[in-house]
Amino acid sequence: MTDCLFCKIIAGEIPSSKVYEDDLIFVFKDINPKAEIHLLIIPKEHIDRLDNVSESQAPVLTAMLQKLPELAESQGLTDGFRTIINTGPAGGQEVYHLHMHLLGGKQLPGFH
Repeated sequence: MTDCLFCKIIAGEIPSSKVYEDDLIFVFKDINPKAEIHLLIIPKEHIDRLDNVSESQAPVLTAMLQKLPELAESQGLTDGFRTIINTGPAGGQEVYHLHMHLLGGKQLPGFH
């Protein structure tokens, strides 16, 4: 996707504060953090939304989920963390490239 913000970040066309990268995923700090720690975990393959994931793309979702504990620990989140995947306009998705938010730190707001 040539006009996808996250694809451009993965390609190095837009700078980011990279935290981790492997063959399947790319992790960077959110430029508009909603918590003390706010990382975005994205697949390198362009997948626009969670509800469009195919069975053949399951390994990338597994990789994203399996990396969470290590990422959280590397950020000092030893007491817990929150993950969020927004899907579609009603779900609050703003960038149409599947991404998982990892949030944590002091005074993490609750859901009320």
